[in-house]
Amino acid sequence: MDRLILAFWIFLFLFNSYASGGEEMIQLPKPKLEGKVSVEEAISKRRSLREFKGKALSIEEVGQLLWAAQGITHPAGYRAAPSAGALYPLEVYLVVRDVEGLEPGVYKYHVKTHSLTIVTKASPGKSPVYELYQAALSQECIQRAHINIVLGAVFERTTSKYRERGYRYVYMEAGHAAQNVLLQAEALGLGGVVVGAFYDEMVRSALSMAAEPVYIISVGRR
Repeated sequence: MDRLILAFWIFLFLFNSYASGGEEMIQLPKPKLEGKVSVEEAISKRRSLREFKGKALSIEEVGQLLWAAQGITHPAGYRAAPSAGALYPLEVYLVVRDVEGLEPGVYKYHVKTHSLTIVTKASPGKSPVYELYQAALSQECIQRAHINIVLGAVFERTTSKYRERGYRYVYMEAGHAAQNVLLQAEALGLGGVVVGAFYDEMVRSALSMAAEPVYIISVGRR
């Protein structure tokens, strides 16, 4: 029996390593499906917030925000935000400045496993937050936020079916996901703001991302 249990954990470890390309996988806490703030209240109170302060975000809060953006909400694999043809062109990147249990740096969110893998760690010679700040026309909210969620798009997933119309659908989906994040932030007692002005190639370089950046959501404590 002990050997079977050991074999199971070895299999699970190898599976997770394979699923994440051999990178270290950081499992996020299971998202909560009930909260203390109603949808109506969150909509009513939501305002763009560019000034952030206070203690670090918890990994539970970060996981909840990422789930709101693109988390799975149905056994068939449907996600929190609607997607034309359920083709899901969005990739989600997380730029961490101040989160308990996560080193500053760039992470990629894996929807199917509700987990993160490290893309780039911050170092004395490299600050992804500052690079993102520069790429976003030096908007201070980028540097002040506890985290920045960057939505990237693989347009071909949608345009392969919908052709030119697919580009419109992808941008719509990014808007759906961003609003989900902002409302979830409000429900958690946090605040956020969306950023659409940035140099695409500079963002891609800062985050080492293959997808095309389409939206940035800065989130932090009030």
